[in-house]
Amino acid sequence: MIAAIDLGDALAQIATALRVPVLLAAILVLLLCTVELGRFLAEYWRRLRVRDLDLRELTERAIADPQRAASYAYSAPGPIAGEALVEIATAPGPDRARESEHALARYELAEQRRLDRTRLLVRAGPALGLMGTLIPLAPGLAALGDGDVSVLAENLRDAFGATVVGLLVGTVAFALTLARTRMYTEDLAALEQGASR
Repeated sequence: MIAAIDLGDALAQIATALRVPVLLAAILVLLLCTVELGRFLAEYWRRLRVRDLDLRELTERAIADPQRAASYAYSAPGPIAGEALVEIATAPGPDRARESEHALARYELAEQRRLDRTRLLVRAGPALGLMGTLIPLAPGLAALGDGDVSVLAENLRDAFGATVVGLLVGTVAFALTLARTRMYTEDLAALEQGASR
């Protein structure tokens, strides 16, 4: 029985020691989510700017005129799609099919790395929010047992703040992941269609 009490005290002390790092990590993921939202808005703005230009047609034009591939890439909906377009267009004639497959594979890997950032935030935001909620509750409830309601109120404020931040990060990151996945899948399909002609 004594060992169980000691183990519980040790876990409580570990949780208490994690309070500040978890709250700082929650703020960090909120900042990272804000950066990713800014990157997405920049990507979306570029897509709006070149929405009249079809990536499949740009790829076909670049293949027909490889010397102008870089200027066609500038009109691509994103820099990674532009790089893939140039690689496809400048591939040597006999190896074009194989080089196009390699360029498309590199495109997919680059986009997956970009998506991994927001996928991580989808999981990390709510997890940190939950930890930031539960950690302050123990000292808050202990203070309530001692009759100190002000300490409970302060701990509850921290707990609810962490919950809100965690849910906000998870929701925004999930929306960004869905939107980016759709955009990148459309780009990949257009590159594949353009390269196969």
